[in-house]
Amino acid sequence: MRESAAERHDRLLGLVRERGSARVSDLATLLGVSTVTARRDVEELAGRGLLDRVHGSVSWPRDAAGPADGAAPGPAGGGPVLGMLAPSSTYYFAEVIRGAHEAAARAGARLVLRISDYRPQEDQARTEGLLSAGAEGLLVAPGWQDPGDPAAFGDWIASLPAPTVLLERRPAAGSPLDGLDRVCSDHAYGVLLAVRHLVRLGHGAPLLMARADSPTAVAVRSGYAEALAVLGLRAPQDVIDSVPSELFPDAFEQAVRALREAVLTGVATAALVHNDVDAIQVVQRLAELGVRVPDDLALIAYDDEVAALADTPLTAVAPPKREVGRHATELLVERLGQGAGAPRRHLTLLPQLRVRGSCGARNHP
Repeated sequence: MRESAAERHDRLLGLVRERGSARVSDLATLLGVSTVTARRDVEELAGRGLLDRVHGSVSWPRDAAGPADGAAPGPAGGGPVLGMLAPSSTYYFAEVIRGAHEAAARAGARLVLRISDYRPQEDQARTEGLLSAGAEGLLVAPGWQDPGDPAAFGDWIASLPAPTVLLERRPAAGSPLDGLDRVCSDHAYGVLLAVRHLVRLGHGAPLLMARADSPTAVAVRSGYAEALAVLGLRAPQDVIDSVPSELFPDAFEQAVRALREAVLTGVATAALVHNDVDAIQVVQRLAELGVRVPDDLALIAYDDEVAALADTPLTAVAPPKREVGRHATELLVERLGQGAGAPRRHLTLLPQLRVRGSCGARNHP
């Protein structure tokens, strides 16, 4: 299976984090890619503020979280050390991490980061490593992907010996994890914004084309059913299952052709696509197959990571990723100051709809 760009970015960040700094040519060798590819990756990650780049070398940002391995002294001001477990340091979670780091810096705390690479079976060991590195409180976004992962790889979180805040994870109601502090985006609300916007533009119920490989994807799918029920609509057909095109090109082509068929047969004139990397590729392939966005199909993407960069900028639902990281860190710092007796909190933040050209409307109604 070919490695995705996001997986390669995480490996690159891990190498720089371990070494403190590295030459781009050395990173290319270690990653097994060309120097051109490594340089392009470095430029993208530096543009996101995840790396510092100087004269052919890169280094871990001086104001960012330090190496995750080994105990380290706390901040100069004596503030707490906060541990953060994230499934990725790129795409969606790059902004979550950025928000957490900014909030930690404002609080005089030090943030220590570990990445799980969406391997939930390794989450517990990585989190224990954060505690060994001196973390006094924990921000935890488990690397769950499948619906059964919370039950299979989640019980340990409720028994952690330090104050813990869940990030962008909504465990089953009544489960041990449901009693923890958490900060989440309300993806059902985000989907409702998208569906309602398309309906107001005169479309019937939009199709959903979505992945099923992350908690966000699962929430988008369930939110789609809820949105249709709220608006008194019926799905024009079953959800079109999407997959990463670079990993499963044949299955991705099949999904695009299913969407094209729905457009050509009049089943639907609008679609919501999760995520926006997939959405950009869907729009490109549809154009090659004779279906134009927004002329033949109004389209809204979900995530708003790169949606604005498409040839036709994509209208997109934007979860408040940076604010999730910021509020979760502020809640954790507050929890450390209050002690165990303070009431727990579930904070839900609302996504926004950013209207661009792909649904044929320039202004939010």
